[in-house]
Amino acid sequence: MRFAGIGGPKMQAAGLELWFPMEKLAVRGYVEVLRHYREITGIRRELRARLLAAPPDLFIGVDAPDFNLDLELALKQNGIPTVHYVSPSIWAWRGERIHKIKQAVSHMLALFPFEAPLYEKAGVPVSYVGHPLADMLPDAPKRAAMREQMRLPRQHKVFALLPGSRQSEVLQLAATFIETARLILQKLPDAQFLVPLASRETRIIFEEVQWRLEAQNLPITLLFGHAHDAMIAADGVLVASGTATLEAALLKRPMVITYKMPALTYWLSKRKQYQPYVGLPNILAGKFVVPELLQEDATPENLAQALLNLVADKQAVAELEDVFSDMHVALRQNTAHKAAQAILPYLGINTKLATDEH
Repeated sequence: MRFAGIGGPKMQAAGLELWFPMEKLAVRGYVEVLRHYREITGIRRELRARLLAAPPDLFIGVDAPDFNLDLELALKQNGIPTVHYVSPSIWAWRGERIHKIKQAVSHMLALFPFEAPLYEKAGVPVSYVGHPLADMLPDAPKRAAMREQMRLPRQHKVFALLPGSRQSEVLQLAATFIETARLILQKLPDAQFLVPLASRETRIIFEEVQWRLEAQNLPITLLFGHAHDAMIAADGVLVASGTATLEAALLKRPMVITYKMPALTYWLSKRKQYQPYVGLPNILAGKFVVPELLQEDATPENLAQALLNLVADKQAVAELEDVFSDMHVALRQNTAHKAAQAILPYLGINTKLATDEH
């Protein structure tokens, strides 16, 4: 079997023939997409032409619905089966996309249990496969051992600050996160802060903001990656809205969710939003279980106070751990196996036989 398309270093290491790097599509929000629109649509045009000229047996679009759905529609109309892995958030906003999905997608692979009934009702073949993070992350992270490994004093409060993986997110949030740390230190002089950053570029952005705010002497440790380690070691997590909020929940960590984006993007998104929450832990719980402080509410004063209140309340932390443990059980479905089982029939492979051989 041959795999080719768009991916990152890990997919390439696993055997993907890389046509375009994933980083080219790592943009978020209306304003940022508009800035990169010509390049992104050019990649999609080239990809469509290449796939139609030499049709694959199957196309798998991973997330990125605004990029993938148009591509999937063109391919499906030309007889190429299409699987979409990671349901678009039709339950949160832009629910009308279900009609386009029905036209474009041969089979949807859903990460969350409440998504499958939405597709079944619309007549879209769907499989609930669970979330891969639930398979990867431990039931009971060993915080004391992680602190020892990272040489962090057990008696000090430790906070993990996750300002996002995209450069645009770090640009928006770095100053706010640093000022939040400064305010926490006024109440907890022994506090320490871990800031995992996804790339060299995001680290440079964060360091430049540190220098601009004269904050290089704060007890902030910058990490290359190691986000899971930082969260396991932390008493509390300040996290940009996104998948990292689910990671923090699966690692059973109390968190405050925040986000800032260009005003126009926020206004447009807010108008189409169906639910009062944006963080995955709150969406999965169906209620606010952790605070969300977004846009103009995301001030250092508000964020620092929310974090301090949370880590000081032992009962609230214990209750959160129970809620997050239940989420973990629901989302752990042996995702890779279930996804493969849903995909194999489109390649003419008997899944029972494949399972027996496995």
